[in-house]
Amino acid sequence: MSKGPGLFADIGKKAKDLLTRDYNTDQKFSISTYTASGVSLTSTALKKGGVHAADVTSQYKYKNAVFDFKIDTDSTILTTVTFTEILPSTKAIASFKVPDNSSGKLEVQYFHDHATVTAAAALKQNPLIDITATLGTPVISFGAEAGYDTSSKTFTKYNAGISVTKPDACASIILGDKGDSIKASYLHHLDESKRSAAVGEVYRKFSTNENTITVGGLYAIDHTTTVKAKLNNNGKLGALLQHEVVPKSLVTVSSEIDTKALDKHPRFGLSLVLKP
Repeated sequence: MSKGPGLFADIGKKAKDLLTRDYNTDQKFSISTYTASGVSLTSTALKKGGVHAADVTSQYKYKNAVFDFKIDTDSTILTTVTFTEILPSTKAIASFKVPDNSSGKLEVQYFHDHATVTAAAALKQNPLIDITATLGTPVISFGAEAGYDTSSKTFTKYNAGISVTKPDACASIILGDKGDSIKASYLHHLDESKRSAAVGEVYRKFSTNENTITVGGLYAIDHTTTVKAKLNNNGKLGALLQHEVVPKSLVTVSSEIDTKALDKHPRFGLSLVLKP
């Protein structure tokens, strides 16, 4: 694939990941194994509130195709097949669930040095169609996305965004919710090795006159241990400690506190991911 402007979903993704990725208030345990034939198996158990759930995922790679299978406790089987380079600079992703016959979806992604275009459609009689386009370079890009419901003949979404990425920083502005919201974010690495970073995000909802400001940071204590924290203007404080016990195996402890209601118990989450 070419080194172009990236997908529309990549606009603002780095700042979003720092503020949300690995934060959780649930208990999760995941273990992965690999067979000699190259098949990976991952078993996951999750406790969310008083609800327990589990699933098993498998992945197999063959030439330019990747096959992913996921079976959960509801006896639902999700199958995803990804093909790369069927045509030059093109990726195709097909997915469907069993026994849900109407869940099929096909997405095609085309990458160019100065543009990226994607089109996705549900495989049914009156599908939902999603189209995105991004123009620019890896440094600066402009993008837009739209969703159309062929059954009601209405647009389900239309959003636009701009992103600027440099080696030590990235900034983005996204106009979303059919023009009803705007989100601006900025992430800055505080050292050349990118062991520490600071991020800020401002979100405004025009219809409700709602404003949310979130700031956060990341610091790598050493090559195996990382701490993160975030705080928004609503008083929600989150903190996270992640440690690599052995290569690729992570234990993550996170918590969330409402600083405006300190009489409430803080919420804690624990995640353990084991990989060979």
